[in-house]
Amino acid sequence: MTIPELPNDLYEDRENVINSLLASIALEELALAHVVNAEAEKIQRVVGTLKPYPEHPPCLDDLLDVNESVQETLQKVIIKEIILLFKLEAVLKVPDPLDFFDSCCHEE
Repeated sequence: MTIPELPNDLYEDRENVINSLLASIALEELALAHVVNAEAEKIQRVVGTLKPYPEHPPCLDDLLDVNESVQETLQKVIIKEIILLFKLEAVLKVPDPLDFFDSCCHEE
């Protein structure tokens, strides 16, 4: 997987800034999807449903170790998802500066 390249003119106006922030959230979501997929493959390999198959059937301790590792990783992914949700909510609430100017500087 390669690192995406972003254009240089992203920050010219409000719309580009918001689009850039939304794109950054989407890229982080994509990265987290890759992490979740890797954890699923880890489980599949240890139980022998994904090649390369283990040479010997795993013992209970091996299964518990993998389970704990996957659980810890997924807990971190969930925390990151919550942070991304907060980021998304904040981006969606970014006010239009012209609306702010109109509401505070013009009396009706």
